[in-house]
Formats: sequence, C-alpha cells, structure tokens
Amino acid sequence: MAKHKSPSRGEPQRLRSALLGGCFLLSMILLVVYTSYVVSFSNLTFWRSNQAAPPVPKEEHKITASDPAEGQGPNIQEMSRFSIKDNELVTKETRPQKEKLPRNPFCDFSDRRNDYCEMEGDIRIHGNSSSIVFVTSSNTNGTNIQESWQLKPHPRKGDARAMARVTEMSVKTLSPHGAPKCAIRSTVPAIVFSTGGYMGNFFHDFTDILIPIFTTSQQFNGEVQFLISEILPIWNDKYRKLLKPLTNYEIIDFNQDHTVRCYPRVIVGLKFHKEMSIEPSRSPYGLSMVDFGRHVRKSFALERDTTIKLGPDQDKKPRILIIARKWTRIFANVDEIVRKVEEMGFEPVVAEAKYDLAEFARIVNSCDVMLGVHGAGLTNLVFLPTNAVVIQVIPLGGLEGISWIDFGLATISMKMHYLQYMISLEESTLTEQFSRGDPVLSDQKEAYRKHGWDRMIELYFFKQGVKLDTERFSSTLLHALELLRQR
Repeated sequence: MAKHKSPSRGEPQRLRSALLGGCFLLSMILLVVYTSYVVSFSNLTFWRSNQAAPPVPKEEHKITASDPAEGQGPNIQEMSRFSIKDNELVTKETRPQKEKLPRNPFCDFSDRRNDYCEMEGDIRIHGNSSSIVFVTSSNTNGTNIQESWQLKPHPRKGDARAMARVTEMSVKTLSPHGAPKCAIRSTVPAIVFSTGGYMGNFFHDFTDILIPIFTTSQQFNGEVQFLISEILPIWNDKYRKLLKPLTNYEIIDFNQDHTVRCYPRVIVGLKFHKEMSIEPSRSPYGLSMVDFGRHVRKSFALERDTTIKLGPDQDKKPRILIIARKWTRIFANVDEIVRKVEEMGFEPVVAEAKYDLAEFARIVNSCDVMLGVHGAGLTNLVFLPTNAVVIQVIPLGGLEGISWIDFGLATISMKMHYLQYMISLEESTLTEQFSRGDPVLSDQKEAYRKHGWDRMIELYFFKQGVKLDTERFSSTLLHALELLRQR
C-alpha cells in the first residue's frame, strides 16, 4: 500500500500568503472605486454650491489713516473664497484648457475688487437695456431655468464714489421662447466692461482698465469684440493705439446700442490683480508687466527697448525726464533741479503729460531716468525703455506705502530700477502754511486723527509742493547713474 504523503511546512505559509495577497488586492480595488466616487461627488458638490450660493455681499472699503484716498489706488488684498482661477489651477493638469466652466454662466462675486461673469453658448446682449441673456433649454422636469445676477463690470468694487459712475448690468438665463431675437450674430467672443469710475485720471485709465483688458483679451489674439459702457469719444481716441492691437473689431458703445448682438462666448467684467501690476499666475499664458511694456512700445512704435549703458567709452549723457506738474505736488524749484542734474552728468528734459499721448510717449521713451513727485504723472513709466530708473519723490503725509504700491511694484515688475526719495520737513511747501509744531508737519498720524482723512488728503495731495534740496538729492542721482552702468 502506498504511503500517504503529509503536506510540507511551507505549503500552509504559501496558502496564508495567497489569502493575504488576495485580500489586499480586493481592498485596493474597493479603495479605488470609493475614491473615484468621493472625488466625483465632491466636484459635483462644488459645482452645485456655486449654482445655489447667492452672491457674496459687497464689502465697503473703510478708509483709515493708512489707506489711500479714493481714486489714488487703495491697498486692497485679494479676499476670494474661490474663483475660476483657483479651479483652473487645481484641474489644469487633468483637463483640456478648452473644457467648459463648472457652471454656465459662471458668476464670481467673491473678489473684493471686481465682480465677474463668464459664459459659453448662446448669449444675447442688448446694451441699451443693460441686459445680457444666456439662452438655456428646459430642464428635465420641463420647467424653465431662470436665474439672474446683477453686477457693475468695473474693478473699483467697494468704492461707492467710483461705482456710482458705472452702469449696473443684469446677467440672466432664459429659455429660447423668452429671450430676445438676434439681430447680429457674431462668431467671435465678446468682453463687456465699463470705463466709468475714475476714468480721465491717467493712473486709473491704466491700472483699472488698460492693464486688465490687456490680460483679459490676450487669449483671443484680436478675435474678440469689446462692448464698453460709459465710454467717451475723447477716452477712446486717446487710447486707440493701445486698444487697436487687442481687437480686430469695432468697439461698441454699450449704453447707446439698441441692437441685440449674439455671441458664442462672453466675459462680463475685468479681473483686477493689483495696482499697476499683473500677477503672471492669474493671467492667461503667464503674462507679466514686461509683456505689457512690449505691448505699449509696439502700439506707439517707440524706438527704444532698453536704455543706454554708461561706461568709459560712452560719451552720450543719460536723459532724465523731470515731470513738471502745474497744479498739485509741484516742484517749486525746477530751475535749480535742472542745474543740479546737468552738474551730475544728465541731459535734463522738463515736461508735463499732454493729451497727445503718442507725442509724450516718444519723449518718455527717449529718456533713461524719470523723476517726479508721487502722482498720476508717474504712470508714464510704462513708456520707458527696459532698465530705466524711476525716481519717485514722496511728499509729507504718510504716503510711503501707497507710493510703493502704485508705482514701485510696477517699476520693478517691468524690469526697471526704482528709487524712492523721502523729502525732509524743510522740502515741503506746507512749512509756509503751518508752524513747525503743528501736527500737519510734525505728526501726520495725529493730524489725520485730529482733522480727518478728507481734510488731510486735501492738504497733502492738493496743497503741498516740493522744494527739492538738490544737495541732499544728489546722492539719489549718483545712485541712478550707478544703476545705468550695471546694465
């Protein structure tokens, strides 16, 4: 009889290993299925919350002694809870760029500086009635989906004075039966925005409109139409050279347009990043202020992309533009400043911005250094060549922070050099109006507390001039020369 062969010790171990492996594999399969379900559900929840959530209430900007005046570029931090940008950044690696928005239309009211809507499909615009309609079909229950949003497409949200000059528009969804019929149907997208607010102020023209419309429209390579509310012919003429490269189509006066225009895609509002600056992470294609500088120089056919480089074999003197304001924050001793810059080896150019922007842009571009007291005139830095030096003179009034925010950051981000000169008490013309012990001169914080913001802004911004101490200022000029040598 054959002997029965008993199993070896290794066989139970292999059996246990096989069972453990099988259990582990089954667990992993269940985990993958569960994870996929959770991710899908969370995304659905995000989209549904966007659909159901009411707009975030508008937050009024409270002015304090450390805040700028209305219209002078407030220091406002981004306070978005969520935005299209955030969602795109999260999903950029996993979905095509052309994929539809998480909701359609998508309206974001969470940003402190601007409201924004974007939609793709059948969109019909009737400017004269301030109405933008997204045409949608009936839902599965057979009832019409009707939603509505109200917004003012201008990036000064929270500034009541500015926004009072901006038309409120309605964005709503309607069934085909209730929507207005198209009179003109376009095959290109549209961007709707307002040039109300503080338009006409050179600084605000750029920081509120010209820079944001550049970043918003670049993705379309000219194949986009602008519908602009509160647009004035004088404004349109002044900036025609900057707007023309951004759109191949007629600019529509939104308020006066009685035609129902239909588009496949519409953006309502301009996304604001920060004063006179672009955040590449928030703009299509990673655009920056360097790109905006190129756009400006190309639009005005400016000759110089970079400054001269000083050296032992360089005989040409660097040109310094002295922004000579006539009414507020003036240089009270321009002739003395001219003599000093000549003594230091510069060729002085004294000028004030003119309505003929193209002419003044050429003057600015011909210079290597720009000198001016804090104010809208320094916005002309956008015409300077790369590597230029911007010298901002800061008058009394606790204006260091706002001066840096408005023009310092912009200068650096355009690959130029920035120098900030703080005047001494003796250099302010306010010494001719107040005694040395008055808080207006000796303690600006106390002056704001005692007299109030409006009164102090009137003094520091509109009734103060600068009599530059040219000997004290000479070290700043030396620094500018050294920066030009480093290129």
